[in-house]
Amino acid sequence: MPDTPYVTSPRRRGPRNGVRAVAAVGVVLAIAAGGSYATGFGPFSRGDDGPDPAATEQARAFLADWAAGRLPSAAGRTTEPGKAREVLRSFTAGLDIGKPRLTAAGEVKEAEDGTLGVPFTARMPITGLGTWTYRSRLPLREQDDGSWKVDWRLSLVHPRLSDTEKFRLEREEATLPEVTDRNGTSLSDGGHPSLAPLLGRLAGGADGGPRGAVELIDRATGETVRTEARFGKEPDPGKAGRPVRTTLDATWQSAAERALGEADGKNASLVALRVDDGEVLALANSPAGGFNRAASGTYAPGSTWKIVTSSALLLKGAVAPDDVVDCPKYLTVGKEFHNVETSEHPGATFRKDFTESCNTAFISLRGELDDGELGEVARTYFGVGQEWHIGIPTYDGSVPVPKDETEKAASMIGQGRVQANPLIMASVTATAVSGEFHQPSVTAGNADGTRTEPLPDRVVTQLRGLMRATVTDGTARVLADLPGEIGAKTGTAEVSDDQDNNGWLVAHRGNVAVAVVVEEGVTGGGSAGPVMHSLLSAVPEGPS
Repeated sequence: MPDTPYVTSPRRRGPRNGVRAVAAVGVVLAIAAGGSYATGFGPFSRGDDGPDPAATEQARAFLADWAAGRLPSAAGRTTEPGKAREVLRSFTAGLDIGKPRLTAAGEVKEAEDGTLGVPFTARMPITGLGTWTYRSRLPLREQDDGSWKVDWRLSLVHPRLSDTEKFRLEREEATLPEVTDRNGTSLSDGGHPSLAPLLGRLAGGADGGPRGAVELIDRATGETVRTEARFGKEPDPGKAGRPVRTTLDATWQSAAERALGEADGKNASLVALRVDDGEVLALANSPAGGFNRAASGTYAPGSTWKIVTSSALLLKGAVAPDDVVDCPKYLTVGKEFHNVETSEHPGATFRKDFTESCNTAFISLRGELDDGELGEVARTYFGVGQEWHIGIPTYDGSVPVPKDETEKAASMIGQGRVQANPLIMASVTATAVSGEFHQPSVTAGNADGTRTEPLPDRVVTQLRGLMRATVTDGTARVLADLPGEIGAKTGTAEVSDDQDNNGWLVAHRGNVAVAVVVEEGVTGGGSAGPVMHSLLSAVPEGPS
């Protein structure tokens, strides 16, 4: 990238520490809880002699704008908007920083120059390397009209950024070992596009992983003044050159890549894993490059989450498959909820409610569960929300305690603030039909700090029956012509008023559980169904 006054392009070293150019990336920042908007918290609390609330409010607003990537707005809150905007842009883009956290923490103090100093901690993830953490201070100066602005200076971005010194990111190239599937077949040959962004990380255990540094350099000479942060470790000589074996299966991975072609060009992802041990057989994304939405995405799981909701209800004995739970078109709980295409099934059994994915019936049972019970069941039996270590970065799910009755109703059907992704939902499916959670894995030897309990056999039997009926008589009929005793659950997840719904489908056959999501796919059966059908048509029916 071109040189800027605030960061510099990486320089090249010799062959041992060869450096490749850093591409600028878009930045989306997130302000942490320490940067609370609410007055009276953390560094913004005010006693009789505390800081002017208007000053602290401006500090909050600046950090929030910077954190959200609203750089023009952040710059407009400073005394030098033009310079501020350019520095904030070049600092984050030039150092390849993505999704940092800015946490305001510490005592607000008045400096000798009359400014108020708001301290904050910056956690800056350097793409592909690690997180650079440092502390800085945000100065606020009162203006002639009584308002407050951030008193712009380079040092607020980082204490050592100045007119004479700036930062440079250097990456050390490394020759990565070959990555293979579970049977020793190479995955490094370019034939599996979804794995290309992950190969370096998968191979990192053998060569010490990606290495690099953020260096402070002299603006005039370009010489390094000091190393601010260093990432990665030296390779293990005992592992150098050895192929890295994964749990993936080249046959399943190839079939998964092809199956996503049925998503009609929409963003989509898929995970297939073994039921008996959680080993991932395939992980695919469309488009293939970039963000790994299959394992790190955050989606409302929609009605596929009714597997967890049903588990919670069945565990309590609050309902049985043959109990009548009416399914009206509409149900109002703070707002109006309805079924897909406003369908209704008067006098339906709970089995019918599950197989036809009746939202109103499930919502009507919300009183059978305590406010935090759905999240507790998800965590205790399915491992959702615990910390997973599978060999690559993951988002491990969230099921917050609902804030009110409307949100509780939404969580019963996988909406509201319930968050998951295909990895989580494939694991949920495997747990439901086996009764036991296994932390998923892509590589061997990962730490496992999860703690779960097995589902009772009677609940597993009931869940398997409900999922099988969804294929034979319900919304997953798209899979009914395939060989094997397949069980499944569809899902349609609302996103926003101006976006089509995401389509979901989870299924199990033999020893494999699969989850598919198609963004803006409208319905699960209609969009994720063809993807799942293509995959299961192309892979062996028997154990994997």
